[in-house]
Amino acid sequence: LLARATDATERATSDRDAAITRRNQVQTRLATAKDQVTALRTQQTRLTDNAHNMEIARSQAQVRMEEAQTKLVEQLGVPVTDIMRDYTPGPEFDLKQEKARLKQAEKDLSSLGKVNPLALEEYKALEERYEFLSTQLDDVEQARKDLTDVIEDVDAKILQLFTDAWLDVQAEFPKVFATLFPGGEGRLVLTEPGSMLTTGIEVEARPPGKKVKRLSLLSGGEKSLTALAMLVAIFRARPSPFYVMDEVEAALDDVNLRRLIALFVELRKDSQLIVITHQKPTMDVANVLYGVTMRGDGITRVISQRMTPGDLANPPAPQSSQS
Repeated sequence: LLARATDATERATSDRDAAITRRNQVQTRLATAKDQVTALRTQQTRLTDNAHNMEIARSQAQVRMEEAQTKLVEQLGVPVTDIMRDYTPGPEFDLKQEKARLKQAEKDLSSLGKVNPLALEEYKALEERYEFLSTQLDDVEQARKDLTDVIEDVDAKILQLFTDAWLDVQAEFPKVFATLFPGGEGRLVLTEPGSMLTTGIEVEARPPGKKVKRLSLLSGGEKSLTALAMLVAIFRARPSPFYVMDEVEAALDDVNLRRLIALFVELRKDSQLIVITHQKPTMDVANVLYGVTMRGDGITRVISQRMTPGDLANPPAPQSSQS
């Protein structure tokens, strides 16, 4: 069950990482779209100002023309068409004066700035582009929200799975530790209880007769037993159909070895154990032995034997065994 819980956690973590990657990609696209929208808005403002200036200039010119026509009619009392017909420049035309008037008119025209006759068409095209990008921006923001929801769901599942497993393992560890260290105390502590998704786990172990709790101050055998206590606590909290252990008791003395064997016997009531070992006491409680030996001709062969009490008095001579 530890393997399944680990796989589930890894899959959930992988899903969360993939969702985070997709979210980062969407955020990049969102930032690019926002930059484009900002540039288009600036261009739209500039074209709007140009179109507005052009409209103002046209209106002013129209007003000046109408004012000039009205003034001519008021002052001369004749229609403008008659004036244009009857007073077309002739031999008495003052070229110097008219050039001065032309220069002044050009100066007035220059003060209005350049007028883009295609401003309205460009404005319409940019407005359509702006609407298109605004729609895309809405889609990107919705996709970002959806991905955020997925990440939150994955985090919630991871949090629930880890919390449930943590509570069960935390409850089992002191019991297993007390079995391996009679009279000792052991417990599991979260480094960041308020952040279950990022917290670490510290193991506090106090063997009998010692005051230390830090693992670094324990002997090699005590460290091995503490690690085994952690594993067995996980096995109890999340049982599995079978367990595979590779020389986990190699550093133990006979007393501690027999305590561990007692746990093996308890575990095999509900699960199968595959144990690689060189320890005869471990082999003594096995149901089946598989040994590997080398014949005189240098060829390796496998020996298997179903065990009954007393069989180890004359066992095969395996170099490496599993039980």
